[in-house]
Amino acid sequence: MDCECRCSERSGAHAILFHILTGDAEATELSYPPSGHCHCDTHRTVRLRSRDTCMAAANILVKTVRFVASLPAFQQLPPEDQLTLLQHCWHQLFILGLAQEHVSFEVEQEPVSSMLRKILLNRENEHRENREEPTLSAVQNLKACLRKLWSLDLSPKEYAYLKGTMIFNPDVPGLQVVALVEGLQHEAQHALREVLLLLHSGDGGSIARVLLAVSSLQSVTPELITELFFRPIIGSAHLIHLINDMLYTR
Repeated sequence: MDCECRCSERSGAHAILFHILTGDAEATELSYPPSGHCHCDTHRTVRLRSRDTCMAAANILVKTVRFVASLPAFQQLPPEDQLTLLQHCWHQLFILGLAQEHVSFEVEQEPVSSMLRKILLNRENEHRENREEPTLSAVQNLKACLRKLWSLDLSPKEYAYLKGTMIFNPDVPGLQVVALVEGLQHEAQHALREVLLLLHSGDGGSIARVLLAVSSLQSVTPELITELFFRPIIGSAHLIHLINDMLYTR
């Protein structure tokens, strides 16, 4: 039998606060069954177990922006379009970087603040910047995406061409030179197909597997990547502003 979901804590918060403030200690001694069987475990907030992973992630992000900025085709675009395209796909390029460098990571449950503190800070939290707290479910999805990419055993050249197909996306709103970006996308896609056929001759399904793996990246949000890998080291700074600075300081 499934245990009672601990999300119900929230519904009894005011009653708990009443007992705390009135000194009824016995009433605040709540016991919960082991959380391992709770159906909402995958929605619990998590964080990286090692800060070293954040530093590795920062290094990959710098490499990613430098790679994009070094592309002659990318340099042809107006600065405004460069920013727009990078802001749209930086997190997917970052995931490809994680996969290419075979970065593995572990998470742990975020320490739960006391119930009283959570209640008192509730109003403040309502006005916090809109952030997606990393959950176990979201992290599991990200790891599934990485496993799909690792299973392809792509070469550095394949990763490079794959990144090119993701950078030049004419469907991104606000572009000034849509036709040019569309042409660059077609060139990148053609180059990717050629290198896949060259390196996987006789394997007609290689292109389909690569495209399927890449499509799975759309399920990972930039907010998750930001909060999981970078929030511990950038604090309240806006990551997209830091990415813009990296692009223009090449």
